[in-house]
Amino acid sequence: MGVLTLDERNGVAILTLNRPEARNALNSELIDALTAALSRLATDPAIRSLVLAGAGDKAFCAGADLKERLQLTPDQRTDHTRRINAISDALAEFPTPVIAAIHGFCLAGGAELAVACDLRVMADDSVYGLPEVKIGVFPGAGATVRLPEIVGAGHARDLLFTGRRITAQEAASMGLANRVVPAHEVLSTAIALANEIASGGPLAIRALKATLNQSAGLTPADAARVVSRLRVPLDDTDDYTEGMRAFAERRSPQFTGR
Repeated sequence: MGVLTLDERNGVAILTLNRPEARNALNSELIDALTAALSRLATDPAIRSLVLAGAGDKAFCAGADLKERLQLTPDQRTDHTRRINAISDALAEFPTPVIAAIHGFCLAGGAELAVACDLRVMADDSVYGLPEVKIGVFPGAGATVRLPEIVGAGHARDLLFTGRRITAQEAASMGLANRVVPAHEVLSTAIALANEIASGGPLAIRALKATLNQSAGLTPADAARVVSRLRVPLDDTDDYTEGMRAFAERRSPQFTGR
């Protein structure tokens, strides 16, 4: 079994970081595997939602593999950070919603992957933190931009400047955790949430995520134009007709993505 596993179930893809002996730290092999998997899945129209998880009982992801980084030159370290940043961007820009199933340690680069996802299901034993300042750097894979959008500037600056770790309960109070559940229920809860999302119209879900991404930071007028551009075409789809017909007939719709 490799450093990354993939399971596909009824339109839901489950990617699992599989280096439990290293708390699923991101070494070059895992970065390459994750990059390739996200690139392939992003072009698969059968995928309606994605779950990102970590193997073992210790961690979702403890960040970059610092043992490997110690052996790298400064230029190689910069490239290593750039590649993790590219993964964060791929998660944020993935065409369908991405759910992080978080247990144990979720730190540094792993915490950055988590905030690049659309939703976060956290185990009640989770520990979240961005401790980079404690080793002389700061997060370089998107958390400085994405975290304030999720928890607000005050909470984000607190976590980034101090590098302190927080519990799942505190993460929930900030709006960082969308669900907090017992550790043994994390993956099943994330998959159930992914299935709920996948039951919606696939064209609508993809257009909705694109709308949220593209309208972020725009003026209300410009954001409204994005909404109109991406929403109006849905009126002329088989899925919308099927959705209305199913509602009238009091049955579940059978969406085809057309």
